[in-house]
Amino acid sequence: MNIKQIKTETDYRAALKTVESLMDAKAGSAEGEQLDVLATLIEAYEEKHYPLEHPDPVEAIKFEMERKGMTAKELAPMIGGRARVDEILSRKRPLTLPMIRRLHAQLGIPAESLIKETAAEQTA
Repeated sequence: MNIKQIKTETDYRAALKTVESLMDAKAGSAEGEQLDVLATLIEAYEEKHYPLEHPDPVEAIKFEMERKGMTAKELAPMIGGRARVDEILSRKRPLTLPMIRRLHAQLGIPAESLIKETAAEQTA
């Protein structure tokens, strides 16, 4: 097993190619361990060089609603009524801190996503 730190884009592509060849490795085997180590190195490289932005708060809420099969009515207790839900989802009103806390606690939406400015707020 000849594994080294991923420092360049060339190293990264080579590691991805190696991982592709190891995808059928059995857990606990030498190949499986190599796959685990390479996956960790690739993840660290990607976090540094290809960071993902947190989604817009409204998009994060809509995604979670769709994922859980929720309606706006079911979201109302976390936001403060059906009309308020409509205002939030149509971007007419920003989330408040209590709303953010409830959405985070009850739906598991990352707080980082909920506190991010919406696209409308960024252009204002």
